[in-house]
Amino acid sequence: MQHLAHSNPLAACPDYRTEPRAFLRALFDAAVRDAQPLHGMHRYLPKPPAAGRTVVLGAGKAGGAMAQALETLWPVDALLSGLVVTRYGHVPPRPPGLAQRIEVVEAAHPVPDAAGLNASQRILALTQGLTEDDLVLCLISGGGSALLTLPCDGLTLDDKQRINRALLDSGAHIGEMNCVRKHLSQIKGGRLAAACAPARVITLTISDVPGDDPSVIASGPTVPDASTCADALEILARYGIAVPASVQIALQAGSLETPKPGDARFAGHEVHLIATPWSALQAAADVARSVGLAVHVLSDEIEGESREVGKVHAALARAAARRGQPFEAPCVVLSGGETTVTVRPRPPGAVRGRGGRSGEFALGLVQGLQAQAGVWALAADTDGIDGSEDNAGVFVSPDTLGRAAAAGLRLDDHLSRNDAWGFFSGLDDLLMTGPTHTNVNDFRALLIL
Repeated sequence: MQHLAHSNPLAACPDYRTEPRAFLRALFDAAVRDAQPLHGMHRYLPKPPAAGRTVVLGAGKAGGAMAQALETLWPVDALLSGLVVTRYGHVPPRPPGLAQRIEVVEAAHPVPDAAGLNASQRILALTQGLTEDDLVLCLISGGGSALLTLPCDGLTLDDKQRINRALLDSGAHIGEMNCVRKHLSQIKGGRLAAACAPARVITLTISDVPGDDPSVIASGPTVPDASTCADALEILARYGIAVPASVQIALQAGSLETPKPGDARFAGHEVHLIATPWSALQAAADVARSVGLAVHVLSDEIEGESREVGKVHAALARAAARRGQPFEAPCVVLSGGETTVTVRPRPPGAVRGRGGRSGEFALGLVQGLQAQAGVWALAADTDGIDGSEDNAGVFVSPDTLGRAAAAGLRLDDHLSRNDAWGFFSGLDDLLMTGPTHTNVNDFRALLIL
């Protein structure tokens, strides 16, 4: 397993010809550094209110780092308090001398737990008694949909967990999943900001979704929602996911509708993106260009089945390596977005495979590359956790298939079981970073020589 040192993107870059993996890791590090909250938050902070309080509410995998960035940047003589929930193990070490003014608690992701429920109840309670003199700073990042969980009437936490697991396994894209989550919640889909009225609300968000739509990031707890109960019902029916009868009736009646655009409670609210997938990819591109490589950024909005997206990337890489088309080697190809994994049915008693979107992408990439010479790759999640595993992602090299055969690992077998972790751990090809304290979703880099 690759436990490479967390390199400084501003330091000398490893030679891509002799250290391709270290070079790819340097690109990943540059992307992650660009997405750190302290890097972009200062541009969007308002002045403290003249008379009222400043209350901080937040949720997401970057929540702990966002809270610390705000504590660093906010005037020391201005009052600051609040509560943010982040994923277990994702609170960064506190810098020496930095006083804690914002409480940070931890909960489960991607399936919510009681700690997340308790945190959400407390966050919603902090909106009580706010006045027009008060300022609410909402710190929102990817992962907030699971962490900020407060089920609607008629739905238990057990129900919410079951529905969440079913959505994750269904292959639904993030917009579909979050449409359902909004309508089954008392706090998402704009309801948190609506509860803050008449206070001024400023949302500072880190995007982890294709298109950077704030209403999709963490299921949009602070922005109006244009989707409907009917949309949620259609998605549930399409993927065969059941909800309790009382909730089904409430959705059909429209009584679980979210606040819509134009709602007066959102007047004067501001939303600022402080980190995005595109900016992170550009930071990685700058590092590659600094050593003279041509860089091609395909998109930061790629969606689709992870293994199939991997095969498409493989076709591009093979064509470039063999024919110099559509890109001439040597070059780097970058992409981002949020792919999905449809979990395949398992025979009774079969062990469920392990792995996330990046690993599944890499399995498809290896299958499509067919041991093509001159192609190396890194696929990783910028939060440092691929799905629910302990690795950020995986490396692919020209000899991946050969080493797998020597180790008795069958690619098709691991694909059929959605077991990317088992395949790449057996090759010592996992990238282990630990939590990065940010999240701009998928990062993919192909080095073609």
